[in-house]
Amino acid sequence: MNLDTIIAERPSKKIYRDGNYVIKVFDENFSKSDVLNEALNQARVEETGLNIPKVEEVAKVDEKWAIVSTFIEGKTLEQIIAEDRNNLEKYIDRFVEIQLEMHSKTSPLLNKLKDKTQREISSTDLNATTRYELHTRLESMPKHVKVCHGDFVPSNIIIAPEGKAYILDWSHATQGNASADAARTYLLFNLSNDLEAAEMYIDKFCAKSDTAKQYVQQWLPIVAASRYLRGKSEEKKLLMRWLDVFDYQ
Repeated sequence: MNLDTIIAERPSKKIYRDGNYVIKVFDENFSKSDVLNEALNQARVEETGLNIPKVEEVAKVDEKWAIVSTFIEGKTLEQIIAEDRNNLEKYIDRFVEIQLEMHSKTSPLLNKLKDKTQREISSTDLNATTRYELHTRLESMPKHVKVCHGDFVPSNIIIAPEGKAYILDWSHATQGNASADAARTYLLFNLSNDLEAAEMYIDKFCAKSDTAKQYVQQWLPIVAASRYLRGKSEEKKLLMRWLDVFDYQ
């Protein structure tokens, strides 16, 4: 593997291009089970027929775990929006259409969103009363089996030169309720301080999916708690305002 060309860097991983392949190399302290789970998620979603990079190999590079996938030529939707902000509505419209196509798929072997979220809520340092309210709310929400991304943001969409869209980064993929996935995307837009895109997104998602906005909002404390567990320290103060269950009764 040729690791001369780095194309992205994250706190716990570096991503390289080697010809027609992308090599995601994880830090030596990154959990082996998490790496294998991400590769398995990606392989399972591949089988649904969605446009995503194909897993080619799971390997070790200098004693670090790595996932090798096909390279997708193009620009991220985040880059496209930054270059043409005046057409934000058009791009958010496309973004929602891509998400709804994803939600139309099922993958029965993916982890269940409810189970994963219950574990995340239990693992936070939130007080017992808040954790109880969040667990109770989560348990009351309808059980669905739609493919959910868990980190569906414009930076994880590649638009190829011919216009085809590809969805990247399946490390948080689950099967579950599409409105939970939408609530997380809305939250992530807010955390990035793009309030215009956040409101435009939730309005378009609800209109196109025929979902009540209030229903998506009921998921906000739940997904905020999930994000709180792995959120950056500077995010946690902002997340706390989303965690009041009673704000969304």
